[in-house]
Amino acid sequence: MTLPTAYMLRKKHDWRDSCGSVTLTYEQRFLRRKMLQTVQGERFLVDLEQTTSVDDHDAFELQDGRLIEIHAADENLLQITGDTLPRLAWHIGNRHTPCQIESDRLLIQRDHVIEAMLHHLGASVSEVNEPFLPEGGAYGHGRTHSHEHGATLHTHDHSHDHSHAHEHEHEHEHEHEHEHDH
Repeated sequence: MTLPTAYMLRKKHDWRDSCGSVTLTYEQRFLRRKMLQTVQGERFLVDLEQTTSVDDHDAFELQDGRLIEIHAADENLLQITGDTLPRLAWHIGNRHTPCQIESDRLLIQRDHVIEAMLHHLGASVSEVNEPFLPEGGAYGHGRTHSHEHGATLHTHDHSHDHSHAHEHEHEHEHEHEHEHDH
C-alpha cells in the first residue's frame, strides 16, 4: 500500500478545513522528508522540495488535496522573566539560541549553561511545559543558526577558529566566502 504523500506546505492563513492534524515539537517542525502519523492514526509521508521550518497551524497538503494541520507540541522549556528582558534577550540571541519573545517573558529550550548565565544576569528562570514558537530571525528564517547574509550563504563545520567582530561561546567553525560585519 502506498502512503499518502504531502509534497506541499500551506501557510496558516492560506488554507481551511483539514481532515486531520499532527503534533510536532520545535525540532520535529524542521523537516524535508519524514514519515508522520496524524493524531487520528493515519500515516503519511512528507516529501518537501527542501528542508523547511513549518509553523503552528500550517498544513501539509496531501497529493489528493486533503490537508493535515500542524500543531506545536508542548515541550519542557525555560521561562525567563526579569526587569531587563531586552538585555536578557540580547544575551540569549548572542548565543544563537532560539527564543520565543513575549511582552512579559522569554521562552527557550532547556539548557543548563544558558540557565546559569541568565541567573548570573539577574533573571528569574522557571520550568514550563507548553508549545515553543521562537522568533524566525532577522532574515525571516524559521531557524536562527544559518548566518545567511544577503545572497551568499556560508556553512559551519563545527570546530571554531575564526575571528569576527563579536565573540562566540559555542564550539564550531565558520567557513566564509565573503566578508561582513557583525
